Amino acid sequence: MRFLHTSDWHIGRTFHGADLLAEQESVLGHLADLVVDEAIEVVLVAGDIYDRAVPSADAVRVATSALSRLRRAGAQLVITPGNHDSAARLGAFADFAAAGGLHLRSAIATLHEPVLLADEHGPVACYGIPYLEPEPSRHTLGVPEARGHTGVLTEAMRRIREDLATRPAGTRSVVLAHAFVTGGAASESERTIAVGGVEQVPGSVFDGVDYVALGHLHGPQKLAQHLRYSGSPLAYSFSEASQRKSVWLVDVDAAGLAAVRRHELPVPRALATLSGELDELLEGPEYADLVESYLSVTLTDRVRPVDAMRKLRDRFKYAMHLDWVPAGGTDSALRYADAVRGRSDSEIARGFLNDCRGAPPNEREEALFREALEAAGRGEH
Repeated sequence: MRFLHTSDWHIGRTFHGADLLAEQESVLGHLADLVVDEAIEVVLVAGDIYDRAVPSADAVRVATSALSRLRRAGAQLVITPGNHDSAARLGAFADFAAAGGLHLRSAIATLHEPVLLADEHGPVACYGIPYLEPEPSRHTLGVPEARGHTGVLTEAMRRIREDLATRPAGTRSVVLAHAFVTGGAASESERTIAVGGVEQVPGSVFDGVDYVALGHLHGPQKLAQHLRYSGSPLAYSFSEASQRKSVWLVDVDAAGLAAVRRHELPVPRALATLSGELDELLEGPEYADLVESYLSVTLTDRVRPVDAMRKLRDRFKYAMHLDWVPAGGTDSALRYADAVRGRSDSEIARGFLNDCRGAPPNEREEALFREALEAAGRGEH
């Protein structure tokens, strides 16, 4: 049996204010084509279908379209909610959906009840662990003594292994889980799931099954042969600019896990970072191939350029983030009390502008300072 492991779609997320629904629809449509090309029988989605618990109508439309295309391509789907999803909303009408090949595993109380599939070698049991918020989950699971993510996931896996032991000999097993497993590398775009400062769980919690399809971390990564994150299908922060987004193609044979292959996904719009002086970036021909990329720009001009983002967007219409780090740096260690001691209001105001811009006030700004100080009764003295 061949599986496709994906997660963290985050449908409805924006990127520095830019709507990503078109890009999300495009890359998720590629998954449907992949189902056909690779004869995939089951698609595993390990949480965070949506970016928020109450998604917009447009986000629901994109998700429904993606799931429908995957189903029409011939795959069954097994889905669990992540920490961004509402388990209750995602799991609504689960019994009816299962009849059409969409298996929504959103209930904590029944996480040990698998989706039972079969191939020429016999049964395959797919268990879906919804995201487990430790405090409520430990009571729902009947283990009030459990602590943190490790405690509740340990109980979840105990129930799964107990159920698996009752299945016919040779039953293969797959688990979906949304968690931060020790050894995984985080990006800037994941929402923390820390409880009491501890969010990571050891990989050994998931021992005893053939494959674990993990969600939550947005970079594709292999923690063990059977323990992997697919990562998100799109980059959701500039910290992911160097990642090649992908999915895992997982083959299970009569003996269990047979092979795992990585399939890189298309990039609807690339991410890049730029650093340099404004005029150099606006005029340099070497940057011409970045005009259609999402950009994070760091300006190094000694004096902060005026209206820099508007000027950048005249050339790079997808410039999304801007920092100013003047060449040579600034001394930011000086305490406020030291910075203002013995200085007049006028000197403090001029110093503030100099610190913000990297240059003293010009003639027009000097005139404005004088007018403001005089109006406040704090003229030059």
